[in-house]
This record gives sequence, C-alpha cells and structure tokens, in this order.
Amino acid sequence: MCGMPQQPPVRSTSAPPARPDASMSLLTNVMDHSLDDGYAEAACRRREAGEGGLPRTLRAKLGLAAGLVLAALVVTVGAAQARVAAPVVAKEREELIDRIERETAAADELESDVDKLRDDVGARQREALRHIGGGRTDLMGMLSGAAEVHGPGVKLVVNDAKESDAGGDSDPRGTSGFSDTGRVRDRDMQRVVNGLWESGAEAVSINGQRLTALSAIRAAGDAILVDNRPLVPPYTVLAVGDGARLSSKFQNSADGLYLHALRENFGIRNTISVEDDVRLPAAPSVIVRTAEPITESAQPRTEKGTS
Repeated sequence: MCGMPQQPPVRSTSAPPARPDASMSLLTNVMDHSLDDGYAEAACRRREAGEGGLPRTLRAKLGLAAGLVLAALVVTVGAAQARVAAPVVAKEREELIDRIERETAAADELESDVDKLRDDVGARQREALRHIGGGRTDLMGMLSGAAEVHGPGVKLVVNDAKESDAGGDSDPRGTSGFSDTGRVRDRDMQRVVNGLWESGAEAVSINGQRLTALSAIRAAGDAILVDNRPLVPPYTVLAVGDGARLSSKFQNSADGLYLHALRENFGIRNTISVEDDVRLPAAPSVIVRTAEPITESAQPRTEKGTS
C-alpha cells in the first residue's frame, strides 16, 4: 500500500549468520532504504492518480512533439552556422599565420642589419683608435673582447649526462635546489669559466659567444643564458693561452676537480684537449663606459731621436 511507510529493517532475536558487512550497519541501512518515506508516499499517490510519465492527452503530445522539433531545429541551425563559419575561421587563421611569418622575417632582417651596423661601427672605432694608440689598441681590444683573437689554447666540451636523473652519494653542488643533477647548470659553467681565467686564459668563449669582464652566465628555467642569449648543450668552451700549461693548471685547480666530481658522481660528460689554433669572435656589443683623452706626452713618438 502507498500509505504505509517503509519499515525499518527487522532485528531478529535469534542469532542469524554474521554478514560480511555487519560492521557497517548504518551504511547498509542507508543504501537499502535510500528513499525517504514521505517521497515514497508522494510517488505512489502520483502513480495512482495517473500523473507523471509520458503525456496522455493529444494536446500534451503535440506540445512535446513541438518542443522536440524546436530543439532539433536549434541544433540544425547551430551546426549549419558552424559549417558556414568554418571557412572564414580557417581563412583568418591562415592570414594570421602569414602575418606572423612576415613580421618574424622582418624582425630577423632588422636584427641582421643591426649586427652589420654594429660590426661596421666596431671596425671604424678600431681603425680610428689604431692611428692614435698604435699597438696598444690591439692589446686593449683583445683583453676587452672587442676584437677577434686566435692562437694556441684549449677546447673544453661539457655535456649533460646520458641519464638526466643520474644520482650520486655526494653532491659537489651543495644545496643547489636542482633535483635533476644530471643536467649542466649555470653555476657549473661559471666555475668552468672562472677556473680557465684563473689558470691563465687570455680570452674565453662559450658556443661562439665571447665573454668579457661584463659578461653574465645565468639560468632561465632549464636554459643557460650567456649575456641573455640562450645556449644549448653540448657547451663548447674555447680558451686562448698556453695550451699545455693552461690545460694542466685548470685540471689541477679547484674548479677542474669540481668538474671531475660532476663527471664521477652525476655522469656529466666533459673532455679537454690542447689545440694549436683556436679562433674566438669579437663580443657582439662592447659598450665604452669611461674614456680619457690621450695627452700629447702619452702619444707615441714618430720622429727619430738625435744623439
């Protein structure tokens, strides 16, 4: 009967067999009797009165059919509009891609023009200084990184470990905060470069990027930046100097031993070789921050002396 509320589960006085879920009686009761008594009575009354379910009158059936037709019409119109708009969207996308490619090409061309103008300005500066400073200009350009240099030196190649998650018992990096110890980090390259300078290198470059006294080696995520230019491994470090002496002194220095520890503990690959002739490009931009005029007494004399 509909008026009778649902009876709670009957508890027998006899000892029935223990159920596997006996310890969860409250949860079992909720699952078995999920419908409230009041809702059960209301549903039963509606079924007896003929309410609920599908409409039985013609008017109600026509209304339901009209609603279904309207819903189908809305879906059809939406699909047709999407189909009509698809070529327009695709055309706009292609135009946007073409615009991006044109602007990128224009930016690359402008950057190339800037590099050419910078090289021309540097050449004119060196030519002007050569007439005033004589041989000192070449030495100053080499030491400051404003001029190309070549000569004997060393070639040091540093690369990530084959397994980037390689680990070790000791960590020469200290508390670097990097979990991926198989990757070469900016602080590693800083120690390598500083060790080469300390070992007697006269000029240093990384992947063709010339280093100066104002150069910075930093990290941006997993990338290593040298003067804000990203580099990718392997990192080829070229250093001009007394090749054999430079190589021996660097490998026996604290920074050379640090690099050796990275190889032993983390698998970071590195090789060093003595080269008869290495060529280093000039730094892309060397800014003159301070300058002093050369006095007449400091200018080189060109006249012959008399006895």
